[in-house]
Amino acid sequence: MKPLLTLLASAAVTGSAFAATLTVDPAIQPYNQVSGVTGNVNSIGSDTLNNLMTLWAEGFKKSYPNVNIQIEGKGSSTAPPALIEGTAQLGPMSRPMKSSEIDAFEKKFGYKPMAVPVAVDALAVFVNKDNPIKGLTMKQVDGIFSSSRKSGGEDITNWGQVGLSDSWTSKPISIYGRNSASGTYGFFKDEALAKGDYKTSVKEQPGSSAVVQGIATDLGAIGYSGIGYKTSDVRTVPLGESASSFSDATYENCVGGEYPLARFLYVYVNKKPGVPMDKLTWEFLKYIIARDGQEIVIKDGYFPLPEETAQEVLSQLAN
Repeated sequence: MKPLLTLLASAAVTGSAFAATLTVDPAIQPYNQVSGVTGNVNSIGSDTLNNLMTLWAEGFKKSYPNVNIQIEGKGSSTAPPALIEGTAQLGPMSRPMKSSEIDAFEKKFGYKPMAVPVAVDALAVFVNKDNPIKGLTMKQVDGIFSSSRKSGGEDITNWGQVGLSDSWTSKPISIYGRNSASGTYGFFKDEALAKGDYKTSVKEQPGSSAVVQGIATDLGAIGYSGIGYKTSDVRTVPLGESASSFSDATYENCVGGEYPLARFLYVYVNKKPGVPMDKLTWEFLKYIIARDGQEIVIKDGYFPLPEETAQEVLSQLAN
C-alpha cells in the first residue's frame, strides 16, 4: 500500500478522485448483495472508528438481516491481541500496527496481518469555538503538548505565548488528549510530538467524544481528535511548519498534502495469503470499500478513499 500523502497527491493531480464538493469517486462502484451471507462477526479496536463501524454494521444488516456484528471500541491497542486470540475478526485501528504487534501476530500464524485502509482522517487540533487563535506551527503544538519538546521550541503554558492578547494573554492552556490505549494518542505522539513525551498535565480521556466535549466546556482548552468528532462547540486550528503555511483540517488540504496530520484509518484482518477469507468478513469489507460504505464515511464526517486505494484494497483481499 502506497503512503497516504503519495496517494492523495496523485489524486489531486489527476483530479479524478476528488471534486470541489465532497463526494465518493464515481469510479467506486455500489455494493452488490450476494446470497448465503449469515453468521456473527466481532470487531474490537479503535474508538475513533467506533461510530463508523456501527454505521457500517447497520447499513450492512439492511442487506443481511441474519448477520450479527458486535462492536467494541476501547482503543487501537486492543485490536492486535483480539486478532491474535481469535476473539475478533475485525481490528479497527487509527494508526498502523507497531512492528512488535505485527511480530506477535506473525509468530502465531506464520504470516502478517492485513491492513485494510477504510477512510481518510485529518487528525485535528481543536479549541473552544470562542478561541480566536488563527493557527499554530507544529513546533508550537509540540511546545503545548510535550514535556520533551523534541522540535526545539519553548514550553508553552498560556495563550499569550502563541500570540493571543487582551483577556487571553495570561489565560492558561488546558490540555486534553487520549489515553495510551488509543491509536490517536500514538499517532499524535509520533507525528506532532516527534515521538516525545506528553506533559503530565494532559487530561487523558477514554474516548474521542470526551476530548471534544471537554474542549467545548473549557474556554482555555486545546486537544486532538479525529475530524469526524467535530461539533459546533469547537473549531479546528490551522497547522503548518510556519505561520505562512497554516492549513486547516479540510479534505482539500489533506488531498493536496498541505495538512500535516492526515492519515488513513484501518481495519486489520487475519487474511492468510492465497486462502479465501470467510464469506461474511469478505462481504462486509467489500461493503465498506464500496460506494455505500464510503458514503457513510462522508456522512460521519471523515473523508472517502481515493479510487486507486479502493481498487488496490479489493485486489489484495481477493488474493
